[in-house]
Amino acid sequence: MRTSSSGSGRAMARVAAGFFFALLPLLAQLPVKLVIPDSIGVNIHFTNPAAGEAKMLADAGFKWIRMDFAWGSTEREKGVYDFSRYDQLNTALRPYGIRGIFILDYSNRLYDEGVSPYTEAGRQAFAQWSAAAVRHFKGQGILWEMYNEPNIGFWKPKPNAHDYALLALAVGKALREAAPDEIYIGPATSRVDLPFIEESFRVGMLEYWSAVSVHPYRLTPPENTTEDYAALRALIAKYAPGKSIPIISGEWGYSALPGQHAPWKVLDEDSQGKYVAREFLGNIANGVPLSIWYDWHDDGAPVAAGQRDDSEHHFGVVKFAYYAGRDPVYDPKPGFTATKTLTTVLNGFTFEKRLDAGKPDDYVLVFRKGKQIGVAAWTLSADPHHAQVPVERGRYKAVSYLGKDLGSLTAGGKGLDLDLSDGPQYLVK
Repeated sequence: MRTSSSGSGRAMARVAAGFFFALLPLLAQLPVKLVIPDSIGVNIHFTNPAAGEAKMLADAGFKWIRMDFAWGSTEREKGVYDFSRYDQLNTALRPYGIRGIFILDYSNRLYDEGVSPYTEAGRQAFAQWSAAAVRHFKGQGILWEMYNEPNIGFWKPKPNAHDYALLALAVGKALREAAPDEIYIGPATSRVDLPFIEESFRVGMLEYWSAVSVHPYRLTPPENTTEDYAALRALIAKYAPGKSIPIISGEWGYSALPGQHAPWKVLDEDSQGKYVAREFLGNIANGVPLSIWYDWHDDGAPVAAGQRDDSEHHFGVVKFAYYAGRDPVYDPKPGFTATKTLTTVLNGFTFEKRLDAGKPDDYVLVFRKGKQIGVAAWTLSADPHHAQVPVERGRYKAVSYLGKDLGSLTAGGKGLDLDLSDGPQYLVK
């Protein structure tokens, strides 16, 4: 949320808070609220959690997982569906209060030559499969997402906004008939790709989607999303005037592999941990009710010295190696600890507003839980500096983004004297 002046920072804070309260009726329908940790989730790549894995997900405070629900692997014979692997996943996660976003995605060798659906027959087959899946899991709290990043190479043979929109529409009609109370979201684009998204809006998808999901990957820090979200909200308002349709950050992360080329920012593990917390907090401040970090665990082990590593393998908040019988079963990275600290210290707190700390790069977010006040404070500046933070009077317990006890601080009439760094610190009164 980079701003050009402290005045514009205050204005953005008022807009974000106002947008959140306008969303409350729809968020109640979605069963997603701007409450920590209910707004926080992570991508996974499995349907059979290893022993201890679901517990570790819950220990971090994740309330959602996002997982491919692949057409090709669940319909291997025309009209015959096997959802048992996803039943297994739901059964494993349910005791920990973790819910699923299942992605209706990809192609099937039985239809349209194995590429993404482009004929009416292919679209209807995909829609019938989708409806069968939603009926099967009806009432289990699943959010159903329409495809994964159809605006890039995941749509075969090449991205086609119109073909995607027609498929999404066919699925929307099928789901409304099969299970009208279930939640359907999309289009899950890579980045906030407004021209691609608009084609779906043009065919009427805002009559079917309960939320618009995007993947706001970028080369810049996670706070730099305000303008993208504002442009997307303007587009939503153009096609659905008078309706409050929330934006979901359905996938977004940063690789912890410095020095490697990739189409996204790569960091060391300590910086990645700071970005994890700041991404979740920044989305909350922007009125985004659900944020999914990419990824849960690294997808590959570090390579030998002198060999080129793959940045795609290092988005996780825990490392790649699994240790059976140990607690925890994965080695946590700073991103895990940062998530656990955020979800523990501000557990049950709801975002209220952003305060003006005097500089546009300084972030001070206020949360409430009954009579309690919680504050998250950090700066985009690479140089730590002193700030006068206008919080309410009182004594605050301070905790670093990695859970270190920073003692107690007292706010007087002018607020609190605070040293800000690029790692969030939390204050609770």
